[in-house]
Amino acid sequence: MDAQGRGRAENIDPADQWVLNPSTGEYELRLTPSAPQSAVPGPRRAASRGRGAAPGRPSRTAAPAPEGRKEARGAREEARGGRGEARGSREEARGSREGREARPGRSASGDAPSPRRRRGAPEEAPAGRRGRRPVKAKKSRGKKAVMWTGGTMAFVLVAVGAAGWFYLKHLEGNVTTEDVGNAADSGFSKDEAFNILLLGTDKRTGKGNEGYGDKGSAGHADTTLLLHVAKDRSNATVLSIPRDLIVDIPDCPTKDADGNETVIPGSQGVRFNTSLGQEGRNAGCTMRTVEEMTGIDVNHFMMADFNAVKTLTTAVGGVDVCLAKDVDDPDSHLKLDAGPHTLMGEDALAFVRTRHSFGNQGDLDRIKVQQQFLASLMRKMSSSDTLTSPTKLMKLAEAATKALTVDTGIGKVSTLKDVALELKKVPPKNISFTTVPVRDNPAETVKATVVVDESRAPDVFDAIANDVSFTAVKEKKAQEKAAVAARLKGTKSAPSEVRVRILNGGAPSGSASETLEWLQNDEGVTKSENAGNADAALSRTTLEYAPEQADQARRLAAIMGLSGAALKPGESVINSQGMPTMTLTLGKDFEGAGVSLTPPAKAPDVEKSTADKVQCAG
Repeated sequence: MDAQGRGRAENIDPADQWVLNPSTGEYELRLTPSAPQSAVPGPRRAASRGRGAAPGRPSRTAAPAPEGRKEARGAREEARGGRGEARGSREEARGSREGREARPGRSASGDAPSPRRRRGAPEEAPAGRRGRRPVKAKKSRGKKAVMWTGGTMAFVLVAVGAAGWFYLKHLEGNVTTEDVGNAADSGFSKDEAFNILLLGTDKRTGKGNEGYGDKGSAGHADTTLLLHVAKDRSNATVLSIPRDLIVDIPDCPTKDADGNETVIPGSQGVRFNTSLGQEGRNAGCTMRTVEEMTGIDVNHFMMADFNAVKTLTTAVGGVDVCLAKDVDDPDSHLKLDAGPHTLMGEDALAFVRTRHSFGNQGDLDRIKVQQQFLASLMRKMSSSDTLTSPTKLMKLAEAATKALTVDTGIGKVSTLKDVALELKKVPPKNISFTTVPVRDNPAETVKATVVVDESRAPDVFDAIANDVSFTAVKEKKAQEKAAVAARLKGTKSAPSEVRVRILNGGAPSGSASETLEWLQNDEGVTKSENAGNADAALSRTTLEYAPEQADQARRLAAIMGLSGAALKPGESVINSQGMPTMTLTLGKDFEGAGVSLTPPAKAPDVEKSTADKVQCAG
């Protein structure tokens, strides 16, 4: 059918006829004002094909008398304010295009078509029409250009968006995830401090890794770093854990490929590196071991093997290192002259694996070299050369996602991106590298392992657990700091007036009962009760209270050694006697009734380095 044939007859100008050109396959505007037109559009070219009206029905192709057509056209032009002028403009806009005239043949009325106008030949304006206006033709071309430009840009934007989505899904397919149960958090929060255990295994898988030492290794915790990122993103701490550290490994629930859960029995007095791989232990077992040893809540893990070092360093174009002396280690195949070097691939792997080239040729000195290497890698990844190069970024994304195994809580690429962006907020000068304070194992004659130094290590663990920086950082906003400190200032109720219920929110089993007994018998807080376990575990102990209970909260804070940050203004809860009461939730930082919960004001003075400093290994 005609394009116009789909509309209502009374709204159609019969002179506007769109006809399908079979030679081009496009609809074209027939500009034949002299040809009689049907007042009611019907099937195209019906008369020319010799098709008459159906029996008993008037013909749809019969043309009205020319006089009637002119009269009708005149009425319409007057009613529409000069329809002819608009049509004249369309003729000018389209009439200059060759091949856009009416197709040779017969018109809808069966008359011969008007002759084709030659290009450039003058054409007399039909009677009753005003002169042509070329300006309108140019405007039409401009609108068409805008239409094409806008349409093209929209297509490009959609294509780019779709490509980005598919690429994100592609990267997500690279990442390997492992379900470690409740050892890891179910999600990632951008508003809290977080701790991620970074594991480098000695598993000899992948091309080119067969010749490294123990070919049958199940993938032990060869290199382990606990990354802590402060809540306000002002600082971060990377704590290295020696592989030869003697620890107690707790019982570890694990899942097999079919989803069946098995509890792997714990081991006492064994090397830390056996917390992964040995007897089928997974990364969740290593997380639990770190938590038991340090008291720090580990939220997630990221694990990589030998290939990660090779692919990541190659993706960023090499990592810059500095050597204070020549190195020739046949075990790690590292042979370098003193001075600066840019390492990638096999050379980078050999550098982080060498144990016989620096210091006393032990694992502790290798840890220092690895920290320097990691600091250099961080600088390279955050440099403008990397961040402004799409090629390097894509290579880095491919290498990182293929190299990593992570827990299901951060298994999506979008979540890994969030983790990276939060870490990027920390200035390199405030990223500290340190090691668990240790001493030689006193049970050994030939010193091969180390144990935690109980005189120094607890202070390091407490600083990390309480979000205390190991570098000098700017103080938090003055208003926030003053508001927290103000919670402890003011009058205090008598202990006998303090009404509180106690929940266990991550403290050792029996802590709520122990605290209740201590408060009632030793501190005179007789209006206290044990309310069982909290709905969720907390890393820090908190006391929630209503505004009218502030004096009670200050008294309990003084008794228990709670900091202003532990006090959470909120709402009271109606207890079993129908009275409003505060809620004390004992977190993972709880160490026993009567032990102060005030966090350290500053981190201990320990040997450390920062990510912004370039150091030479030697």
